[in-house]
Amino acid sequence: MKRALISVSDKTHLIDFAKFLVSKGYEIISTGGTYKLLKDNEISVIEIDKITHFPEMLDGRVKTLHPNIHGGILALRDNENHLKTIAEHQIQPIDLVVVNLYPFFEKMNTGLSEMEMIEFIDIGGPSMLRSAAKNFKSVTVISQIEDYPWVMNEISKHGDTTLETRKFLAGKVFNLTSAYDAAISSYILQNDYPQYLNLSYEKVSDLRYGENPHQKSAFYIDKTKNGAMRDFEQLQGKELSFNNFRDMDMAYKVVNEFSEIACCAVKHSTPCGVALGSTIAEAYQRTFDCDPVSIFGGIVAFNREVDKETAERLKSVFLEIVIAPSFTNEALKVFSTKKNLRLIKVKNPLEDTVEFIKVDGGLLVQDRDRASASEFNTVTKSAPTEEQLSNLIFAQKIVKHAKSNAIVVASEKQAIGIGAGQTNRIWAAEQAIERAREKRTEKLVLASDAFFPFRDVVDVSAENGITAIIQPGGSIRDQESIDACNEYGIPMIFTGVRHFKH
Repeated sequence: MKRALISVSDKTHLIDFAKFLVSKGYEIISTGGTYKLLKDNEISVIEIDKITHFPEMLDGRVKTLHPNIHGGILALRDNENHLKTIAEHQIQPIDLVVVNLYPFFEKMNTGLSEMEMIEFIDIGGPSMLRSAAKNFKSVTVISQIEDYPWVMNEISKHGDTTLETRKFLAGKVFNLTSAYDAAISSYILQNDYPQYLNLSYEKVSDLRYGENPHQKSAFYIDKTKNGAMRDFEQLQGKELSFNNFRDMDMAYKVVNEFSEIACCAVKHSTPCGVALGSTIAEAYQRTFDCDPVSIFGGIVAFNREVDKETAERLKSVFLEIVIAPSFTNEALKVFSTKKNLRLIKVKNPLEDTVEFIKVDGGLLVQDRDRASASEFNTVTKSAPTEEQLSNLIFAQKIVKHAKSNAIVVASEKQAIGIGAGQTNRIWAAEQAIERAREKRTEKLVLASDAFFPFRDVVDVSAENGITAIIQPGGSIRDQESIDACNEYGIPMIFTGVRHFKH
């Protein structure tokens, strides 16, 4: 008779699976709450202490950590010495192990105390899973409920699982336990830069493709943090693509730079319009006016609830995604006529503290750029007015999200020219100023993500009506730019904070 050891935290579909095993001649061993559930459902089951001849102890912390259990799991069936040894100790082989772990993942970020969290660290469960996975040649191991039907189907067809299946299920175990241990390590260390970088991410879905149709991709969620892109709700529209995820992540981060009502449009991972407004509709209209061309097929984000008036305006433009904390019922009715438009309702605040960049053979990890200069050093003879300073700070919050080299020209809390991704700073400035010039707007200010290597940016700014400049400073030629600003009467402030985004 074959033996199955079942000890699960999540008991979904367990009764049907256990009944199936009994019908196929399996003898079931079980523990604690699992044993009670099976017994209450009149399923023949042996309690674990009848096998270990030792009671569960320490509030259930010790129950399966015993040679009678692990010997039965780990014994090699084609090794005569192994079989002789377990026979001498009256240990019977265990052929199938079903374990899912204490819900440590699920309890993270729920406000539990440290001591409460510690009790959700599973010890016996991972040990049994790893033992069974190591001996996949003879033992079937199930760590996820979704695999019950697969195993049932194989046993029904063949009387047992195939070696190929057992090996795959074993691989899933080590994949799971490594993520589980990574989450525990992350919780205890509270360190973004540990000696060993152990990530704990779970695949939510395969995506149609990556940046291009010939590239495979998938979306994974962080099991240790919440975050805006983790538990959002898609209210309508087509499935999200790889590029959609990247763009809406950026757009939502931009609008959350501001406490005021804000809107941001993103195209190809670069802001193409950002503005504040007294209403959500006004913020959107001013964002649209920044670049009515690039917004076509883009992503629009808000940091406030989207109302009917705003929805009516959004409806008139082809967009991929609208992302916001919420939508009024009236707005949803307006959007319902555009079936392919994706509406994303964000539930969690932004939580990312680090960013990862893969390089061949390695991984770069850095703090997310959440810096915003709070101290400003006026380096010119004239200082910016309060209005100019307010607009300079607004532009600076945007420029750090634009690809380097990046320049943002703004007026009255509206980005009206964004130059990004250029290989030199003067081209970025010319690009941003050219776009701004089309608006014939006054009170223009300019923000740069990094210092001016030459005075040429100041010269082109003066020629095109820029009234104030904000930049990090730090060039060996800073004085040239300062002198140029003084020549033109343009106030310039240094922040000391660079915002490269490559």
